[in-house]
Amino acid sequence: MNTYKFSPSDLTFTWDECRFCFYMKVKHQVAAPKGIFPGIFSKMGSLTSGFYLGRSAAVISENLPPGIIKFREKNVKSAPIIVPWAESQCYLSGRFDAVIEFEDGSYGLVDYKTSEAKDEHVPFYSRQLSAYAYALENPAPGALSLAPITRMGLFVITPQRFEYAPAGETIFVNRTSWMDVPRDDHAFLSLLGEILSVLDAPTPPPPGETCTVCAYRQQMLELNL
Repeated sequence: MNTYKFSPSDLTFTWDECRFCFYMKVKHQVAAPKGIFPGIFSKMGSLTSGFYLGRSAAVISENLPPGIIKFREKNVKSAPIIVPWAESQCYLSGRFDAVIEFEDGSYGLVDYKTSEAKDEHVPFYSRQLSAYAYALENPAPGALSLAPITRMGLFVITPQRFEYAPAGETIFVNRTSWMDVPRDDHAFLSLLGEILSVLDAPTPPPPGETCTVCAYRQQMLELNL
């Protein structure tokens, strides 16, 4: 029986954009080259998670239960996941943005996003947050364990304008919004079963229609380069 490692982020972007690239990355450890991701965005993410750490859940949303933002940027790893109809198994390994500890002893997952708040983002990122939730509630030996996870959501930060600040500095003024992400473990495990069936197939799936990496590779083959 094969055991595959799934990154929560791969369950969104990589899986949707090109299942061939997903297959090659997970099954053969051949990852498509990444685009240039400016380090400034990583710094912005770190500054955001550091700013909210230790603050009340109410600063994220007044609709959340009482609690504090207790953890930031922690690694998670799940125990092996067996899907009854799949030949192989998998485990989840990744790094979440933040976790709220509620006063009743439960926890909430927060994913920080710098973008526009759109309803269509919710089901897409549900996979990623569900993966973190599953790993925290079903951890591998020695991995971080937090349970139960009762809330999940996106904290969306949308830049609105640019202003001067004292001492010659400038600031972005942002609008923030909270988007609840419903948890559906049945749908999540069904997705894992679908992915495992693709990985267990004797041949890889076709390239994604809009995958630029696969299109480039095909052009090189046609030019015999």
